[in-house]
Amino acid sequence: MNIAKTYGSWVKSCMEKDPEKAGSRIRRGLHLESFRVRHFSDKRMPKAYRYLNYMAIRLVADALDKPDTLAYINIFAPVEILECFGLTCVSMEALASYLSGFYMEDVLIDRAEALGIAPTLCTYHKNFIGAMDSGILPKPEIGVTTTMVCDGNVNTFRYLQDRFDVPCCVLDIPHSYSPEAEQYVVRQLRELIAALEKKTGRTLDMEELKERLRRENRSKEYYMDFLRKRAVRSYPNTLTLMLFQLFASHLDIGMDWVEKCFRMMDEEIDTYPVSDELRLFWIHVEPYPEPTLRAYLNYGEEVTIAGGDFDLDYTEPLDAEHPLEALARKMICNIYNGDFSRKADAIEKMVQTCKPDGVVEYCHWGCRQSAGGAGLIRERMKKLNVPMLVLDGDAIDRRNTQDGQIRTRFEAFLEVLRQQRKDAE
Repeated sequence: MNIAKTYGSWVKSCMEKDPEKAGSRIRRGLHLESFRVRHFSDKRMPKAYRYLNYMAIRLVADALDKPDTLAYINIFAPVEILECFGLTCVSMEALASYLSGFYMEDVLIDRAEALGIAPTLCTYHKNFIGAMDSGILPKPEIGVTTTMVCDGNVNTFRYLQDRFDVPCCVLDIPHSYSPEAEQYVVRQLRELIAALEKKTGRTLDMEELKERLRRENRSKEYYMDFLRKRAVRSYPNTLTLMLFQLFASHLDIGMDWVEKCFRMMDEEIDTYPVSDELRLFWIHVEPYPEPTLRAYLNYGEEVTIAGGDFDLDYTEPLDAEHPLEALARKMICNIYNGDFSRKADAIEKMVQTCKPDGVVEYCHWGCRQSAGGAGLIRERMKKLNVPMLVLDGDAIDRRNTQDGQIRTRFEAFLEVLRQQRKDAE
C-alpha cells in the first residue's frame, strides 16, 4: 500500500467542505513524517542526509503551524535578512513539492486552471496557486520574490497579494553586474528592511546579519570540499534528498543547522569507500516521482547523482562586513540570472570540479529557460568530452510524465557511459 497516496486521499476527502481540516491534516502528516525520518530512516541514508531530511520537513511543518511568522518566498529571495526578523521562510517551490508528495497535485493544478491560469504555466506555480485558492495553506505574514530566472514568479506573488491581501515585495534584479546595479538592489533591500521593521516591530541587528553571512561562507566551504571528495567516493542519496539540499543551500542558508549539516557531510564522506559508480551531474530540478529515475538513482549502486547546479548557483565568498552589498551581488551574479551563457560557463566549471561521467538536464514542463538553453550547455559538454542527456517531463504532475520514453533514453545513455568507461580502461 502507498501510505502517502492513501494519506493524500484522506486530505482531499475533506478539502472542499472543510479546507481548514485538510490543512490541519497536511501539517499533521508533515509532523508524522518528520518523526519517521528522525527515528526510522532508511539505514542506507548517510547521517548527514538523515539530519537534512528531518530538518527540512520539521521546519516546514512548524512554519505552517505559525503563520504569524511565516514568509512565502522563491528560492532566490534574501532569506538571510528575513530570518533576522524571526520569520521562517518557506518557498513556493517547496510547498508545491510537498503537496505533490501527498499526491494532491492533480486536483490543485486542475483548480488553478479552472481559475483561468494558463495550462502552459509551470506546474510548481499552479500547484501552489491551487492550494492557496482552496484554503489548505495558511496566509503568510509576507511574500518576497525576485525577478530572477522564472517569469512566473512575479505574477504568482502578485496573485498572492491581490487575491489574499498578502503584502509582497518583488526585488527587481538587473541582468548584469555593475556598481550602479549593485546599489540599485541595495536600495531595494533597505526598503525591504524598513518594511520588515515596521511590520514586526523589530530593528535589524546588522551584526546578526553579518554572522549569518559568515556561517554561509563556512557552509559553502564545507560543501565544496565535500564535492571534491565526492568525485571519487561513494555517498548514497536519492532524488528527494537532492531536492532537500535546497533547504540547506538556499532556504535556510546562514543558519546554524545548515553549517552543521554541511560539516557533517564533509566529515562523513571520508568514511565512505572509493567507488567506481557512474556519476551524474544534474542540471535543473530532480523529478523525484519519476519511476525509472527513482529505480536507478535512489541509492543506486551503479549510477548516482554526484552534484547539481542549483546548489552551486553562487559560490563566491560573501563580504560579511558589507552584507547588503554582498547579498545584492549574490543575486545579480547568480548563474541563473542574466544571459544564459553565464550559466553555461558556470556549469562547465562545475563539471570540471565534480568530474562526472555524464550530465543530465531535466527540462521541467513550463520552464522555458531550461529548455531554451539546453543546446548551449550540450555544446560545452561536447568540448569537455562529457556525454549529456536532455530529458523532458514534469517534476510535479505525475499525469504529465512519459515514463516509457524516459526509460528508453536513460538506459541508452547509461550504455553510452558504460562504453566510455570501458574504452578508457
